[in-house]
Order: sequence, then C-alpha cells, then structure tokens
Amino acid sequence: MDVGHDRRHSSASPQGGRIGSTRWPARAQRLLESSYTLCVEGLQEPLRRCLGEFEKQLFALAERAHHSGEQQDCFASRQRVLQGRSAFAQQFMERLGSALNEIDSATTGPATAATDVKPWQSLELVDPGEQEVSMTLEQLGARGEVRHSNVLHELGHRLAVLVGAPPLEGQALPLGPHVLAQTCRAASAELELPLKHQLLLLQHFDQWVIQALAPLYDTINARLQGDGILPQLRSIPVPRHIGKRPRPAASGSEPASESAPATGSTATTQGAGSGTSGSIEVLESLRDLLARQRAGQSGGGQPIGRAASEPELQSALGALQQHLAQVTDQASRELRSAARLREELLAQLNSGKPSDAPRTQLSDEQGDTVELVVRLFEQLGQQLQHGGNASNLLSDLQLPVLRMAVADHGFFEKREHPARRLLDTVTAAANDWLDGSDDESNRPLATKLEQLVNRASQEPPSAGLYTTLLADIEHHLALLTRKAQAAERRHVEAAQGRERLDQARHRASELMAERFMQSPPRGLLRTLLDRAWSDVLALTLLRHGEDSEPFRAQLAITDQLLGRLPVDDRLQLQVEVESGLQQIGMHAEEAVQVAQRLLGAGKPDPGVELPSATDLALRLKQHQRLGKQQSSHEPAASQSPTTAVAPTTATASAPAPAPAAAAVDPRARRIEQHLRELPFGSWFEFIDPGTGQIARRKLAWYSPMSGRCLLVSRRGQRGEEMTLAQLAQEVANGHVCEVPAQAEGLLDRAWRSLTGSLRQPAEPHRSTPPEAARR
Repeated sequence: MDVGHDRRHSSASPQGGRIGSTRWPARAQRLLESSYTLCVEGLQEPLRRCLGEFEKQLFALAERAHHSGEQQDCFASRQRVLQGRSAFAQQFMERLGSALNEIDSATTGPATAATDVKPWQSLELVDPGEQEVSMTLEQLGARGEVRHSNVLHELGHRLAVLVGAPPLEGQALPLGPHVLAQTCRAASAELELPLKHQLLLLQHFDQWVIQALAPLYDTINARLQGDGILPQLRSIPVPRHIGKRPRPAASGSEPASESAPATGSTATTQGAGSGTSGSIEVLESLRDLLARQRAGQSGGGQPIGRAASEPELQSALGALQQHLAQVTDQASRELRSAARLREELLAQLNSGKPSDAPRTQLSDEQGDTVELVVRLFEQLGQQLQHGGNASNLLSDLQLPVLRMAVADHGFFEKREHPARRLLDTVTAAANDWLDGSDDESNRPLATKLEQLVNRASQEPPSAGLYTTLLADIEHHLALLTRKAQAAERRHVEAAQGRERLDQARHRASELMAERFMQSPPRGLLRTLLDRAWSDVLALTLLRHGEDSEPFRAQLAITDQLLGRLPVDDRLQLQVEVESGLQQIGMHAEEAVQVAQRLLGAGKPDPGVELPSATDLALRLKQHQRLGKQQSSHEPAASQSPTTAVAPTTATASAPAPAPAAAAVDPRARRIEQHLRELPFGSWFEFIDPGTGQIARRKLAWYSPMSGRCLLVSRRGQRGEEMTLAQLAQEVANGHVCEVPAQAEGLLDRAWRSLTGSLRQPAEPHRSTPPEAARR
C-alpha cells in the first residue's frame, strides 16, 4: 500500500514506491499513512486560500498594468490558475506523498551522489530565471525553518526514529518547509506561468501555507507522541525576558521602553508568527508605548478597588451590548471614546452594588486593552470616506471586537487573526462598495454586512465565529467582484470596438473623399455614397482589413458607381450593392429599391412602382448610421466627406475639438501627459460642485490614438466617458482628483497610524479626545 494513499482522498495517492511488510514494520507504515492523511486534511484549506489570493493578486496586477501585453499576461495566468487549481492541489498532494514515501532515501541519496561528482565536472550555465526561483525556494525554506524551529525539531527526531535514520532536517525532512516549497514549485509546472508570476505564487505560498504550518506540525507530533514515539521529547525554546509592564517613573524601565517602539512597529506592520515561540509581544509593546505617552501627563492615580476578572469584564461588555441594542439607532452607531467606554463599563461592573460596597475597577491591562482598541477604531475611522455606510458598521463592531481582544490577546499578536481580518474586510467592503445611497445595487451587500455585524454582536466572541463570518462575507464579495469584472470587461470591449469602428469609418471617409474630389457624384448616388456606402466600406475594413480581397472588391464597386471603372455586368453590380446595404442593417426591400432606381438593371415587379429618387435619398438620410446606437459622438462621426475638401475633416472622433481647447492650458497639458502614463485601474474622485458628493471612478481603458478613455464604477458600470484632455482639464479645474494607490489596507494603515500616534508626546487635550468632548 502506498504511504500517500488516503481512503477519503483517493485522487491524492503518491506515485512513489510501495510500502510492504518487507520494507516497513506495520506500526511505521500505519503512522506514516496517518501523518500523510493529516497533511491532506490540514493543507487543503491553506492551499485553497493561497490560490484564491494569488488569483485576486493577478487581477489587481492586470488592473494596474501599464501595457496591454502585460495586462493580457496577467489575465492569461489568472485563467490558467482558475482552470488548473484542482489539478495543482492533486499534484501537490501526490508529490508530498511521494516525498514521505521515500523518507529513508532522503538521508542517503544526496550525500552519496555528492561524493561521486567533483565540482569542476558539474559546471554549467545557469538560467537566470531558474536561479532566481532556486534562491526564492531556499529563502522560503529557511524562513519556514526559523519560524517553526521547535516543532520541526521534534518532528524530525520522531520521523527519524520511526524509519531508523539520523535526525531529519532541511531537505531530508519530507514535511519540512524546504520540501513543501519545492513541491509547490513542481506542482505549478503544469500551469505554465511566466517567471514573475511563479515568484508571486511562491510568495503567496509562503504567506498562506508555510506560515500556517504550526498547527499541522503540532497535530502530527501529537499523533506520533500518542503512539509512543519519543513521548518525553521536548524542544527548548529561547526564553523571552518580557515581563510585566514597567512603571514609567521607575529608573529601570527605560531600557524596556526604548526597545518597545521597534518591537511594536515591526509587529504591527508585519504581524506575528504563527508559532508560539516566534510570536512578538505586540500588546506589551503597545502598552509600553502607551505608558511612555502617559508619563508626561499629570493626574491622579488609579482608583482603588478590586480588579475585574475576565468573566466579569465579558459579562459587562455583553450587558453593554444588549443595552445599546435597545436604545436609539443614532446612539448605537457611535464610535465611543476610551473615557466614555470606561465609564460605561465601570457602571455595568458595579451595577446593583450598595453605595458603600468596594468598587470593581479595570485592571491596568484591561484598561490599556480598552484604550488601544478604541484608538485603533478611531484611526480606522479616519481612513474611511465621508458619507458612507462604513462608519456605522465600524461603530457596531467596536464592542464585539473589544470583547474578542479581551478574550484573546492573539488579536494584537497575529496579523491573520480572524477578528482582525473580519474587521478589515467589513470596513473595506463598506468603504469601497457602498456609497451611502439607498440605491438598489447597494442593498444586498448592505444587508449582508448588517447581518454579519448583528451576529457578531449577539453571539459570544470566538475565533470560530469570526472565521465563519469571514468566509461568508468573502464568498459574497467574490461574487460581487466577478460580476464587476465581467461588466467591466464588457464595457472595455465595447469601447475598444467603438474605437476600431471610428478608425475604420475615418479611413473609409478619407478614401471616399479622395474619390469625390476626382469624380464628384450628384443626386441619389451622392446620398448613397455619403450616408450608406461609406458605412459598408467601414464595416468591411473592420472585418477584413484594408489589404484584404473583400475590401478591394468594395472599393472596386465604389469606383464603378462613380464611373471610374467600367461596368461589365450591371445586374451583378446591382446584386452586390443590395448585399452591401443589407449588411449595414437596411431592409431588403428598401435596398432593392435603391439599387434598382440607381442602376436600373432589373425590372420591377408588375404593378409595383419604384419610389422617386428624392424619396429614396430622404430615406437614406434618415437611415441610422453604423454604430450610432452605441456611440454618443455620432454627429461628428457622421460628417460627410463632401463637407470639406480636406480628407481630415471626416474624422469620426467627436471629442477632437475638446483637446485642442484644453491644450491651451499648460497645466492641463502636463496633467494630460501624466494621465497617459497611468496604468489601467487607477482611481479618481469626481466631485459634484453643486452637492459636494464624491464619486469614485476607475480608469478602465484609454486609447493612445484618440485619447478617449473609459471610467467605470466599483461595480464595473460605465460612468463618465471622455477624453484624456477633458479629464486633465477637470483635474486642473479641481473637479476631479487622482486617488493615489495604497500599498496597505485600511487596517494596516490604522495600525501604523496608531503606532505613530503612541510615539508622539502626550498633550493635555489627548486625555479627553474631541469626539468624547462633543458627547
């Protein structure tokens, strides 16, 4: 039986050798199979999240691409990932099973082979791309070993005892970070990703898989330990000398305070490791910063009383939540200041006690936790757009998140903590997708966010609850994103089609104008060539190209109609004219009447009188031009080449006069040049001069030739369609402003701002925030 075979996941069976009674004892075989089963179960969700985030990152890169080729590469890689994610997971599990199946050869094969090859006999040219991937794999493995050093030490010794080998480490440990990174690289080969996307996938694998291996390693170690494999083995972690928060006035507190800012900054911007030994005491560092800030303040000491226990504080927070749910909606949707929240908690803690009874107070750690969470929410609120729904949702999440932070200090330690991720996702979704209006398109998402926040407020805080809520909202946002992407692609393709149509009409008008100068037509023929046959030329040019045989045939028909070429068969010419007119949407009967009146080759049916030439000319002028129903610039596009002698007057781009007017302003010209260098996906804010409302629009596409650009909303719906010159003029006038790209999310920026505010010296008014003073 194969080591990698899992009865519940038959598709993940390895392709390595088989384990029989002659190779492994029954106990070793059973434990190896059990370890692989745990890997299959424990790695499925991290792999799914890794590929999901990688796919989102590819779409984001496509939005910010400077060139269409780069954008197409991102879309192509994204499509391969979407189509091959199941095959990738299967290949990953199979190769992981093979590595585990060959656990004994990992300790002997490389070493023996290395002694047989001399260094000067193995020199070869190395592909730079392969070298970069190899270096990245080494870095991922090294960081993973440092991050999970303790559990890997135990796992390597236990697996070595199981197979009778020296302690396994590095490349020899089949479940170690080195092997997992190489397995990811091998499994992704079938995706055929370009080099930069391969490296991006490895980065996501490090973030979502390798960093999350600690629970899996603990589970495998516990399984082996429970079966009697080195039950007394314990790794010795490096002790950390971070104790109680020192008092600001103590002389010995200065060294700890000096080291706190660096630790806090690193932790808040990069997050803590997933392993226990690798975590950073972020809460203690933030408390040290808070203590240093308070050191310069003058005031009374801490009130005397018994410190509340954690159950008491949780009960007070729960009672406060219930109370807020019963009061008015306006009061429940406020971000509470630290002072106000502390007063409300103390009132709940001492509710029902006699006046002479000892008062229950918040401990130093509890008070600091309350203030840090409040300050985090204040910083997060400053990152939001004004007039949106995000501020209301943020205030509703304040108490649930505070309850979670009090119950689990991992909220401060771990960047990927479910409560932190839910807070970031909900606020970002409300800030980006909702515009504060009661529009029908906003209601489904607004209702979903309200339901999630209400559930977080009503149920006891737990990591499982926030994980469930996070998965729910991420699924909903994924559906919205896919719909927005599809709608945006449709509008971009339509804009590109209109651009190609305008170019084709412009070229057809130029060719027609050249012929009109040499052989000017009159009457019905002039109207036909002006209003209909130029569209036939444009459509043929758009479909087949200028050098194609069909387009040369249509030009020959034009020359025959103008008398520039002899007509051998008038009946055949009439049939071709009828066919061309029907291609641009003219009714068959009307096309036959125009061709017969113009050429007179066919006899009309008995009793049927053809309309007059004047009547037919009027119908042609009223006929809808090609592409007019899609383009708002038809008046300029429909100009006849006979309106001027120069062919350039037949341009189909209506906004052409606008850039000339805007180019007079040197500042607008500089802005336009800057806009031409922006990548697709750049955001702009349009400010309504009358109401002051702000609407965000994304630059989805622009034409380097005509300068026409397409701006869409977050949901992919077409907004303003203008030229880059017009957009530059709006920016110069102050009606539009560019939104700079943010490398960090809302919560990351809030953490950074919180750390920066804690490093600032204390001010007298900081003890009473302005928001609290207003209330």
